[in-house]
Amino acid sequence: MNTPTKITVSRIVLIVAMLITLFVLALIPNLEVPDLVIGEAHINWVYFGCFIVFIVAAFTDFLDGYLARKNNQVTDLGKFLDPIADKLLVDGTMIFLLVPQMYAPSHARNSLTLTILAFCVIVMISRDLIVDVLRLIAVQKKIVIAANIFGKAKTVLQMIAIPALLLNDWPFSYFSASIPEPLHISNILFYFATIMSLISGIIYVYQNRMVLKETK
Repeated sequence: MNTPTKITVSRIVLIVAMLITLFVLALIPNLEVPDLVIGEAHINWVYFGCFIVFIVAAFTDFLDGYLARKNNQVTDLGKFLDPIADKLLVDGTMIFLLVPQMYAPSHARNSLTLTILAFCVIVMISRDLIVDVLRLIAVQKKIVIAANIFGKAKTVLQMIAIPALLLNDWPFSYFSASIPEPLHISNILFYFATIMSLISGIIYVYQNRMVLKETK
């Protein structure tokens, strides 16, 4: 196992450990975690820890890909594990954001915000599942599906919006403190990520629809 693959495995272990920890904390009745106050933002310490793990994991995602390409160490195992680590990180954190019990009561998300975020998470996870199945079928037919600009834009927006949501809209809270929560900048970025995810998914399916056709 080369260095990039070891980094990928370490990222998976880190993410799984974080998710297990969050699950255990969610089982604690009447859990109230004190806030970390930064400017206008009141940040739950559990979410702040999740933010740190997210940033470290996102950096290792860049690092293992960079090292694999630089040292010509791209392997089938690495190509198999890397998307698994990415899905665990992004999808696991997005689902965690829908668990209002983990928020301190002082800044618990309202039901409208949770409903909208839940819809966005369902759309993005569904889109990823559809695209992954399409890629799997394409691989079996030796067809390469190239990434499109909307998919890359979705990833960039996710990598900005998710940390901001974990930090209760910080640093955007300086500008959006008086704005209704569903219109906070971090939420709007998440909405745009959902739109980009949906558009890119439709484009993937349309441009590669021949993959779904039966060969005679």
